[in-house]
Amino acid sequence: MQKPTAVKKLAQQIVSILGTKYPAPECALHHENPWQLLVATILSAQCTDKRVNIVTPALFKKFTTIKDFAGAEQTDLEQAIHSTGFYRNKAKNIIACARALLDKHKGKIPETLEELTELPGVGRKTASVILGTAFGKAEGIVVDTHVIRLSQRLGLSKNSDAVKIEQDLLQIIDKQHWIAFSHLLILHGRERCPARRPDCDNCELQKICPKNI
Repeated sequence: MQKPTAVKKLAQQIVSILGTKYPAPECALHHENPWQLLVATILSAQCTDKRVNIVTPALFKKFTTIKDFAGAEQTDLEQAIHSTGFYRNKAKNIIACARALLDKHKGKIPETLEELTELPGVGRKTASVILGTAFGKAEGIVVDTHVIRLSQRLGLSKNSDAVKIEQDLLQIIDKQHWIAFSHLLILHGRERCPARRPDCDNCELQKICPKNI
């Protein structure tokens, strides 16, 4: 592992290079409001964003409001989200989350990390997605499989645990880039640096990537 100052400089270079390539990085999950984003993020656990985006249009047409989800029969919701995997647990959490929002927050999505993580099915990662994408609040860095893989490959963290990786990243990424950073790594991970056969020859980070030095 490089020295802290060197790692921070590397992180700044990565943000600059990828920020030039992707000047307006956005969340890959399609949504029209914070509730839809919350549902989509819960569905994205152990599932690709592409699959979630295939499922959600029909889902949000069938269940249009938080009240619809709160009153849904679990078997009906399970059927609608079946292809995202772990559908029983996801359906249970989504229904419970909708009911909690109605009971405790008058049907509005809270805008604090503490309140969000108290909701059923909402962990720190999901809460950070909602805060950053829906409300523009940088309370953390979203660490998904792409961010885990690239953080290790690029020498930004030696950890494999998502929580520890986030703590490493929070120390080396300027807060103004917290929201965009995960989007940048996800985009780069999909286009240039997949788990198998990364396209190192054409990689924008080739000159600074520790794997190529």
